Amino acid sequence: MEAAFSKNIAMIFEQTTSVFALAAIVALIFAFAYIKKVKLNTQMMVHISLMVALTIILHTFRLYHMPQGGSVTLGAMIPLLLIAFRYGPIVGYLAGFVYGLFNLLQDPYILHPIQVLFDYPLPYMALGLAGYFKDRMLLGAIVGSCGRFICHFISGVVFFASYAPPGTSPYWYSFVFNATYLLPELMICLFILRVLPVKRLLLQMRNSENYISGYGR
Repeated sequence: MEAAFSKNIAMIFEQTTSVFALAAIVALIFAFAYIKKVKLNTQMMVHISLMVALTIILHTFRLYHMPQGGSVTLGAMIPLLLIAFRYGPIVGYLAGFVYGLFNLLQDPYILHPIQVLFDYPLPYMALGLAGYFKDRMLLGAIVGSCGRFICHFISGVVFFASYAPPGTSPYWYSFVFNATYLLPELMICLFILRVLPVKRLLLQMRNSENYISGYGR
């Protein structure tokens, strides 16, 4: 029985898709385990809904759209980053997951169920990592964007390798393809975070929570 089990495990790890499928499932399980610990209140749900809606709207203003998916927008990641900065990474994961599902409906490019995970829920959930850097928001935006890049990079290597020009490494192809739109997207977000009164916006979100709480009573 142990030999058969070891053989099955070896067969799984021989398939790259299976390995990343397991990684995606484990990541989602851990994320949802953390999310379950969060007690959502009215103001949190209002802010998440507003920021997800704003992200959807900003995503429609594309400066450039890549042929196999991916866009440069007018700072569509900013609202999700603000949620992470205000409520921390766990709520950021939740907001990213919700937006990832909407983005799947808004701009679908589907090759494989696992590819869907790595191109839609997981990369936007990764933006929640910015919540670990509330006091260094530019760094938080970079870390969150790197998390998003890694998800798209894995998807490109595993599922879009056939699009690479002959003789081109799928790793290099995926790196260049995803950097082509994610790097400008990050630069735009960093510029917006630099010029926007972000701390004042977060303070207004906090004040609105007090207003909603008082209104509820």
